[in-house]
Parts: sequence; structure tokens; C-alpha cells
Amino acid sequence: MEIDAFQLSRIQFAFTVSFHIVFPAFTIGLSAYIATLLGLWLKTGDQKFHLLARFWTKIFAVSFAMGVVSGIVLSYQFGTNWSRFSTAVGNVVGPLIGYEVLSAFFLEASFLGVMLFGWKRVPPWLHFTSAVIVAGGTALSGFWILSANSWMQYPAGHEVRDGIAYPVDWVKIVFNPTFPLRFAHMMTAAYLTTAFVVLATGARHLLAGHRTESAKTMVRMAILMIALTAPLQAVIGDFHGRDTATYQPAKLAAIEAHWDSSKPGALVLFAWPDEKAELNRFEVSIPGVASLVTHGSMNALFPSLKDFAVQDRPPVLIPFFAFRAMVGIGVLMILFGWIGAWLWRKGTVFESRRWLWIAQYTWPVGFLAILSGWFVTEVGRQPWLATGIIRSADAVSPVTTTQVAISLFLFVCVYSVVFTAGILLINRLIDKGPDEIAGPDAPEQPSKRTLKAVQGEAATIFGDGQPGDDKIQPAI
Repeated sequence: MEIDAFQLSRIQFAFTVSFHIVFPAFTIGLSAYIATLLGLWLKTGDQKFHLLARFWTKIFAVSFAMGVVSGIVLSYQFGTNWSRFSTAVGNVVGPLIGYEVLSAFFLEASFLGVMLFGWKRVPPWLHFTSAVIVAGGTALSGFWILSANSWMQYPAGHEVRDGIAYPVDWVKIVFNPTFPLRFAHMMTAAYLTTAFVVLATGARHLLAGHRTESAKTMVRMAILMIALTAPLQAVIGDFHGRDTATYQPAKLAAIEAHWDSSKPGALVLFAWPDEKAELNRFEVSIPGVASLVTHGSMNALFPSLKDFAVQDRPPVLIPFFAFRAMVGIGVLMILFGWIGAWLWRKGTVFESRRWLWIAQYTWPVGFLAILSGWFVTEVGRQPWLATGIIRSADAVSPVTTTQVAISLFLFVCVYSVVFTAGILLINRLIDKGPDEIAGPDAPEQPSKRTLKAVQGEAATIFGDGQPGDDKIQPAI
């Protein structure tokens, strides 16, 4: 393969987006978790929920900042490396990304300050409300980004004139056929990712023998989330796969390494797809299962890679192996969550040091699953950048190979330093734990005062309201 400006631009974008995607996914799940903790604090008055909320808010702030920085870089690359993409589909994709900034990012930014710094400056209910709005803003941000990406996967609601896409129906554009399940799949992945980070943190502190109450709370909440959400993610993924069979048959053929459409699709457990010979080497498969999963019948036939011209086929190796990595991680998530729930029900989860020892190292699994799924989604769409409208090779900017090589080298150097520092900072905050971060500055526990108690306080300050009362005290 010749390394030119086009290939280097693809490598550069893949490098930067791989760094970027993990942070928004984490902040989507973490913001929801923080809002949940603050809600539980308001409802129960239990101080441990407040301590945990402050603890995770510190980590959220670092993750949010790293996501913003890496996201800005991606936006610039649309102009520097992929300017012809903007020319062809900017009328559609541009407004969708603009909506994300106006309706989601501004919403997050407006209330983020209250969430980060309002612990003793605003009433608890207002602080909780700000956390809920930030969580909603992160989800709304994901909504618009996934809508834009899904439209690129299967464009709808537009017309093409002279190679340029123009919007015709914004409802069809925003809610394009592959969007609903793709959005649900990504949001669930974000919540699962956060749950495993929380689980690993709680397990780490339990094994260390300190912050026991907070650690137990983290482990309980994480187990509950994983045990319920991981199986749900499998169901959503199954429906999403059927959508892929309907709307992106070439991608499905690459995922399954399916070469012969005259036979039902086999579930290939392992193989080495040979794209030149158009066959699978060292294949281990179960006949008919791929047809059953994607089309509901073991005898169903569906398009194979040979049914598409060579120049219209996606690469096979990356989608094939990335999909199996994603599914394998998903199965392990379900099993680990259910084992944790079983131990919890037995009342031995906190004494099971072997399970806790494994749990402390599970924090990366959600990120790995997200990256694997993203590789399947993006590489499986090739050779199109926007399917049927513009190919990736036609979208690259008129830049030289040297220019892209230099910028790629600089990105690798800067990202290595910045993101290493950010991850080390997050790890340091996790090691410190919630008590050191939140304890000294924690506000008073939200009270559940009765009307009679409030009236008593008022009488103390303003008197009992009787004529001639001389007990009125200054309010200050």
C-alpha cells in the first residue's frame, strides 16, 4: 500500500478520534452517575453520596477538559485534511454539528461551573439540578454527533446536485434509519464504561483496606448497573446488527467475512480473511448461524463481498477482528456482572478477594469495547465517507504527504505528553479517594425539616408575631 497524503490523513484522523472518543463516552456516563449520587444525597441525607459525588466530579472535570481539547483538533481536521468532504456534505453535516455546539455544549458549559464550584455556594437542590442538566447536555451532545455520523453511514432526507448534498427533510436527516439503534448502542456503552471504572475504583480501595464504606457503595452501584445494562447492550447490538444487514450489506459481509452469497452465512469464530484470494484461511465456523442472527433463518441468503465491485468493498481484516473483540468483551462484561450480582446476593462479594482482585483491573474493558465498535463502524463504511455521495479518497484536501507526516508526528508527540499527564492525574485522584477530596469542604447534610421546625426557627429570628413583641432579633 502506497503511503501518501490520503493514507496519512486517514491515520491521523483515526489516531486523534481514537483518543477523543473515550473521553466524551466516559463523561456521558460519569455525569449521569454524579447526578444520581447527588439525587441520592438529597433523598437520603447520607453523607457518603455527597463525598462520592465530589470525588467523581473532580475526575469528570479532567475528563471533560481532555475531551474538549481533543474534539477541537478533530474540528480543525475537517478543514485542514478533509476540505472536500466539507464542500460535498457541509450543508447537512455542518448544521448537525452546529446544533451540537448550540444546544448541547453551551448547555453543558453554562451549568458546568455550578456543578464544579457550587458545592457551598448554591442550595443543594440547585446543585443537583445543574448536575442533571450537565448530564442531559452530554447525552444531547451524543445525540447530535451520532445523528451526523449515522447520516454519513446511510444518508437520507437530502438531494445531490452537482456532487453536493442539500437538505430536503431535516426530520429524515436527523432520524435517519441507522440512527436510533446506533444512539442507544453508544449511550449504553458509555454507561457501561463508567460502571466498570467505578467498579475498579471501589475494588481497588476495598483491597487496600481503606475508605471501606465509600468503596462498598461504588461496588454495589456498579454491579447493579453492569448486571442490568450489559445484557441490554447485547439485545440492542443484535437489533443494530439486523439494521446493518438491511442498510449496509457490504459492511455486514466484511464483519462476517462472507464471500459466497449462494450459501447461508456461517458464524465465523476464527479465520484469517484473504482479500486477494477471496476466501477465509484457517476458518472455524458454525454453519447458518450468521444468517439466523441477522435474518432470522439459518437458510437465509444475504449479499457477500463478491457481490460488490472490488473498489466498493470495505477492508475486511479490521471490521472482522474488531467486531469479534467487541462481542467477546461484551460477553465477558455480562458474565462478570452476573457473577458479581450472585456474590452480592450471597452476601460474600466484599469478602471475595479473587473477584475484587480481577475487578480492579476491569476499568479499560469499556473503552476497548467502544474503540472496537468504532473501528467496525468507521472502517466498515469505507470506501465511502458519506455513503453514495463522496468517497474518502475524493474528500482529502490538496496537501502534501510531507505536510501531513509532520503534523501527524507532532500530534503523536503532543498527545503522548498531554494525555499521559491527564491519565496520571486521574489515577492520582482515584488513589486519593473521596474522603481526602470531599471531606473537609463538605456542606452540612441536607435537612428534612418539618413545617413546625421551620416555624420555630422563624419565631426565633423574627419573634412570635404577637403585638408588642420585644423578642425580634436582627436577621444578620
